[in-house]
Amino acid sequence: MIVRLWGTRGSVAAAGPQTARYGGNTACVEVRGDDGTLLVLDAGTGIQRLGTEVGMEAGRIDILLTHLHMDHIQGLGFFAPIFRPGCEIHIWGPPSPTLHLRARLTRYLSPPLFPIRLRDLRANFDFHDAPQEPFRIGPFTVRADEVIHPGATLGFRVSENGRSLAYLSDHEPALGTGDGDGDASWVSGLHLARGADVLIHDAQYTTEERAERLGWGHSSVGEAIAFARRAQVGKLVLFHHDPARTDDQMDVLAMEAADVAASTANGLQVTAGREGDQLLP
Repeated sequence: MIVRLWGTRGSVAAAGPQTARYGGNTACVEVRGDDGTLLVLDAGTGIQRLGTEVGMEAGRIDILLTHLHMDHIQGLGFFAPIFRPGCEIHIWGPPSPTLHLRARLTRYLSPPLFPIRLRDLRANFDFHDAPQEPFRIGPFTVRADEVIHPGATLGFRVSENGRSLAYLSDHEPALGTGDGDGDASWVSGLHLARGADVLIHDAQYTTEERAERLGWGHSSVGEAIAFARRAQVGKLVLFHHDPARTDDQMDVLAMEAADVAASTANGLQVTAGREGDQLLP
């Protein structure tokens, strides 16, 4: 399994020197199987760059959407493979009791928000409600479950050949459970992350910022570390960076997070995700 980051921001940041090192694109993560199977976690603006790297031999691509907020789907219409005849695009997302996933995405991929209708794109699309039980995509075993974030939102766990990635891009694990270090028997997303080799987790806020944004569906850096420690993951990748955060500010947050994590009993590794990072192997 190979994991690469193509977008790490919470919403679109202005292009320029302030995002040169960490990037300014919204959420998108590439997961490649040992046999070349391609999964894409979220379709933020980073998926456009990924699309330029996807070869013509890619006959099937599976896109797993955590939720349908704009910063997680706004790159979909600019993903080159959707214009390729014969390419199979399978899109998985959170179920809805009222509208099928295709109908919900058609609201974006149609005028006045987009000039081309979904039905006019040249790829072959198949839409799936992510099931509650584990499912297979090529060599991958995928688990999806709802996590705390406004609106229907999923977290994912992807496993292959004994390696596992947990992806909780927009997540507020501490809501209703203290700081995540107490004795609560249930914490949102914990079973998806437990024991994962790599956890990509929401870390949009500082502790001070988070205090004013309870219930907004995002985590502070400290909460992400507490959650990762409780889940006993191998490595935590801070994700969904505040779009206003400069590279220098991100450097400070990353260093502080690494210092805090170094003091934990299980020696948790922490890094702040940057566009272009390869996380596994």
